[in-house]
Amino acid sequence: MGKAKRAGARRQVHKASAGAFGGPAKTNPNPFEVKVNKQKFQILGRKTRHDVGLPGVSRARAIRKRTQTLLKEYKERNKSNVFTDKRFGEYNSNISPEEKMMKRFALEQQRHHEKKNIYNLNEDEELTHYGQSLADIEKHNDIVDSDSDTEERGTLSAELTASHFGGGVHKNASQKEGEDGDKPKSRKELIEELIAKSKQEKRERQAQREDALELTEKLDQDWKEIQTLLSRKPQKSENKEKKEKPQPDAYDLMVRELGFEMKAQPSNRMKTEEELAKEEQERLRKLEAERLRRMLGKDEDENKKKPKHMSADDLNDGFILDKDDRRLLSYKDGKMNIEDVQEEQSKEAGDQENDQKEDEDESDDEGEDGSREDTEESDGSDSHSDLESNIESEEENEKPKKEQHPTPGEKLPSDDQKAQRAAGTELPYVFAAPESYEELRSLLSGRSTEEQLLVVERIQKCNHPSLAVGNKAKLEKLFGFLLQYVGDLATESAPDLKTIDKLVVQLYNLCQMFPESASDSIKFVLRDAMHEMEEMIETKGRALFPGLDVVSRDKLIYLKITGLLFPTSDFWHPVVTPALMCMSQMLTKCPVLSLQDVIKGLFVCCVFLEYVSLSRRFIPELLNFLLGILYIAIPNTKSQGSTLVHPFRALGKNSELLVVSDKADMATWQRGSLSLHWASRLSTVTATEANHRRLSCLSSCLALLKHCVLMYNALPSFHAIIRPHRALVEHLMDCGLPQDLQELSRSILSEIESQKQHCQPLICEKSKPVPLKLFTPRLVKVLEFGRKQGSTKEEQERKRLIHKHKREFKGAVREIRKDNQFLARMQLSEIMERDAERKRKVKQLFNSLATQEGEWKALKRKKFKK
Repeated sequence: MGKAKRAGARRQVHKASAGAFGGPAKTNPNPFEVKVNKQKFQILGRKTRHDVGLPGVSRARAIRKRTQTLLKEYKERNKSNVFTDKRFGEYNSNISPEEKMMKRFALEQQRHHEKKNIYNLNEDEELTHYGQSLADIEKHNDIVDSDSDTEERGTLSAELTASHFGGGVHKNASQKEGEDGDKPKSRKELIEELIAKSKQEKRERQAQREDALELTEKLDQDWKEIQTLLSRKPQKSENKEKKEKPQPDAYDLMVRELGFEMKAQPSNRMKTEEELAKEEQERLRKLEAERLRRMLGKDEDENKKKPKHMSADDLNDGFILDKDDRRLLSYKDGKMNIEDVQEEQSKEAGDQENDQKEDEDESDDEGEDGSREDTEESDGSDSHSDLESNIESEEENEKPKKEQHPTPGEKLPSDDQKAQRAAGTELPYVFAAPESYEELRSLLSGRSTEEQLLVVERIQKCNHPSLAVGNKAKLEKLFGFLLQYVGDLATESAPDLKTIDKLVVQLYNLCQMFPESASDSIKFVLRDAMHEMEEMIETKGRALFPGLDVVSRDKLIYLKITGLLFPTSDFWHPVVTPALMCMSQMLTKCPVLSLQDVIKGLFVCCVFLEYVSLSRRFIPELLNFLLGILYIAIPNTKSQGSTLVHPFRALGKNSELLVVSDKADMATWQRGSLSLHWASRLSTVTATEANHRRLSCLSSCLALLKHCVLMYNALPSFHAIIRPHRALVEHLMDCGLPQDLQELSRSILSEIESQKQHCQPLICEKSKPVPLKLFTPRLVKVLEFGRKQGSTKEEQERKRLIHKHKREFKGAVREIRKDNQFLARMQLSEIMERDAERKRKVKQLFNSLATQEGEWKALKRKKFKK
């Protein structure tokens, strides 16, 4: 107890001494507001910062801070106008008011300080009042400027001023003496004298003004005379002496021409596809009706109303007698029946309009016929002749009707017969969509290429999908029929490739209109070809190249058409990808047994290259087939060592199929393209023709190989892929081929040699030497107590930041919670204040009402007592 007392006394003495020395004495906190944070362990050397807390003080400080910030924002939450005082030091409490005023004055002077006074260091400031210097104002120099006589009208003269305001003792000596020198003038005389002087001055000013005006007019007149002399035109001789005007350059001429060009005029709107199709259908129908009319020999002017002949003396006043317009008057239910009359009049007006429309349509048809076909224009030229004279018309009217309309037994004139024959042989303009392949074949067979294209085009226009509901299905069938017709044209002994080429355009148009049905038709053909090839491999063990003359199998022409109808550069396509697979199967599973197989295989290679020309996709089957063609074109003695894959064999019956040993045939051969006629077995050829075909096949193979070299030169493994082809081409140059083939072979070799090698050969990686074992000390990091072990410095820093983030996050959540509680208390206090104010007002109203009620009852009782 003694020690505790001594310690307390020592503490009191220390506090007393601190206050005695002049330092601020600390106030003793309330012991009930002090919170002591106990520690589990006492650690030597560790400073504790939060051993004692003051929650009450902290809470009051937080409430005061929220009142200054959060409560202010809460009260101004719905206010958009904010008053901000931007004066210097307005919100700074550390600056005294005198300092604020001095600083503001300095800033104002600095703002108005001009640049020209930047070097005036020792001059005093000039004070002003309403823009005038105070020094000038103090001098009282009121200077009145007068530049004209007219401004002096409102001023008073010195004499007048002296007479009115300068009287008394301060008169001038001259005024005292007077003019006569005897006695001074009276005030009245002075005023009269002043009036006379002012009038005299006025008259002088008026005379001066008139003189100046006269001089000005005279000067103007003289100037006009001089101006006419100055503005005279120079003589032609003087003009010749002057330099000629410079000619405008090309740019100036172009600018002037652009100024005179016609401006763009608004045109009619573009018609939709449906409107164009409908107009085309109507045009073809009209042309077909005109053709049928000409074929039947009908006169064009039968349906037209001919103008009646009128004499020159006719006054055209007999319109009442031309037609009886009288109507039968009838009554129904006591009313006149007018509906029948109106119906008949409307019918007549409709008939007249229909006749006019028919005449206009016929004239349009004739104009279109004349613009499209010259034969129709020549045949119908008689019907468009001018009107004949009155005499000829009278003679025609006198002829009997029998002569104008011959009997059926009589023969028609020669011109009409020619017109009928031409209309009969003319191609119809309207065609119905064929329902079967036989109908389409009957429409197209026996016609020229242009007529076939015209028939197909008119079928599409007359059956456009926008014209009727079922036309879409008809045109979808038409695509399949056209595809089959193209295949039949290819199966002929002499394929009509020109017609096939023209019909592909129509196939493309139909494919763009109906891509789904077109792709289904092509895929059906490819699927059948693949199934037949698989069945043949299962039964015979090998497959054959599909030919152009085989009806039951796929035709090579379809592969060509597929590449024209669909995009071949896509990574995957529902039609092109199966076609590529089909061609690759042909090149790998169909053996080369004859010269016809070589031609078919080269045709497939050409189609392959067209497919991959844009995508540059690598096709190993293509290069393998070209390698086999080069192998069978070289004798076996020179081609030994080359490896081949199926369908070629290194030794056998067909290992030297393209070898040509006759020098005479080589000399007479001329380079040209392969013909598809050679792919058929129907024609027998001589030995010379066979050798020429072999050389043509070899030329095509080398051309395809050169195309592949140019297309695949960017591949990293290009040299490894093309090495066997290069070796065979080098052997081929030693076989004594024609000069064209040798030049083609040299160009291929030069292209291969000019390409750089993109890949490096594989080399075993060199391993680093194993170092010798040395006795190096092992450094072990000593971890401090309390830290989490088993982590690096970066992981510890990361954990520290995570811990700090969690702590800050919790603190932010706690502060937000306290802010919400503070706002809730403020809102509750506002509500309670409003309720208390409302209760006070209600109580006050009740009190006033009770007072009024008492007064009213007292007054009532007084009345009853009386």
